[in-house]
Amino acid sequence: MQKWLAVFGLLLIFSCKPKQLVAESGAADTMAMSKVVSGHYANRKDFETVNIKANARYEDDKQTQNVSAEIRIKKDEKILVIVRFLGITMAKAMITPEKVSYYEKINGKYFEGDYSLLSRWLGTDLDFQKVQNLFLGQAIDDLTKGKYEESVENNLYKLKSKGNGNTEKEFLFEGANFLLKKEVLTQKREGRSLVIDYLSHKTSSKGIMPFDIAIQAMQENKVNIEIGYSAVIFDESLSFSYDVPNGYEQIFID
Repeated sequence: MQKWLAVFGLLLIFSCKPKQLVAESGAADTMAMSKVVSGHYANRKDFETVNIKANARYEDDKQTQNVSAEIRIKKDEKILVIVRFLGITMAKAMITPEKVSYYEKINGKYFEGDYSLLSRWLGTDLDFQKVQNLFLGQAIDDLTKGKYEESVENNLYKLKSKGNGNTEKEFLFEGANFLLKKEVLTQKREGRSLVIDYLSHKTSSKGIMPFDIAIQAMQENKVNIEIGYSAVIFDESLSFSYDVPNGYEQIFID
């Protein structure tokens, strides 16, 4: 069960049939936060639906698993994630602004609930918009509403959340298109951290999308996920069928 939670929680940002790698550049000097933020949001994508296919490698302290995934997004309304192994559907998840639902075939179980489960697992408060941002390569938070300290780190523009709260957030961007290269979310008291590295980007019909991603989640155990994107189609008619098979047992997670 933990494996599928990880896959649903972290199969993020799956993109385009590749055209060409996007040229990136390093940060020159410290830049005003407003310019970094406006540059990043210039990459927002205008679409109605997107159908994304990807391959993912999951690894924790006990197991390694290779799966394929299909992510169907109806912008601002719903996200359907289909996880397959050797071409066979093993699990599905439906994410809407109201709730998170999923079922998995191996144990014949399903879950329906709010975002508290994903929020606890990933170590940061989540809602639908934040999950959608993750899939599209946008910063998880609305950077226009936060307060951040700007600096240059490892040749990237860095925004770090201000304040002494329990949760610390860092966002790092390259200098040519202000593409998000890394997010670091840390909950100090709980000993949780989530690091998302966007290793490369490519062009698509709707703009620049991530292409390779490496994710590390640390809580009681460490989880690593590597994702490679294979294909994407924007604005086609998509089915978002999600029905829990008869006889599955509902699970409740405290």
